[in-house]
Amino acid sequence: MLPVRPKVPPRLRRGISILPSLFTVASLFCGFYAIICSSAGRYQLAAYLLLAASILDVVDGQIARMTHTDTDFGVQLDSLVDVVSFGIAPAILVHAWALSSLGRIGWLIAFLYVACGTARLARFNLRRHADWRYNVGLPIPAAALTVAAMVNYHPERVADGLAASAMTAVVVLVAILMISRLRYRNFKDIDQIVRKPFLAVVTVALIYIAIAFNPQVFLALLSLAYIISGLLPKRLGRAGSRLVGSALGAQDASEEP
Repeated sequence: MLPVRPKVPPRLRRGISILPSLFTVASLFCGFYAIICSSAGRYQLAAYLLLAASILDVVDGQIARMTHTDTDFGVQLDSLVDVVSFGIAPAILVHAWALSSLGRIGWLIAFLYVACGTARLARFNLRRHADWRYNVGLPIPAAALTVAAMVNYHPERVADGLAASAMTAVVVLVAILMISRLRYRNFKDIDQIVRKPFLAVVTVALIYIAIAFNPQVFLALLSLAYIISGLLPKRLGRAGSRLVGSALGAQDASEEP
């Protein structure tokens, strides 16, 4: 005879159902505050807030799947929040930090990032029932983290024209990758990717050592590696996915475009 599952009280069930949305709103707060900090010239704090928003974005999705509380309302709310936290906030940050010296071209490039990120989210909503292991185009949280990694690497405002032009090229590249047809692993199938726990633990240990040794350089390299992973041939991409997935899987055991 199968054991009878205890019934969840209706009040508790309602409380659990809004839990993912609370994390989503927290991500929105981080994105909004990042805009405030960017306007005040606190660029590094704004970069850290984008990092926090991306972590909250992952957490709300994981909670929704674990508690079976993913709803159409939650999907729409998440997309609207992503437009602010990973679209508008990074664009304002990179414009205030590096692109404002270019005049009209600078804010047009920032708007291009917002437009491509919004289109990326719209396409994700239409294709969210496709192959759930991959995202078509660079996910917008990864694009925002690329901007945050650049700012964190050099927190002072970019005044040199050549450096500002180089940042413009990076922002344009990220914008194009978001609306591209390249496939990026989203690591939602961590349990299938991680097959050797020992390798995962060693990889995570090396990642933590690298972050502690030089967080600015390592976070920039990690963002660059993820961008390049979508450009690699499929065979190399799968090998890279297993390596990064092992690290993320072990991190999830100890621990969202």
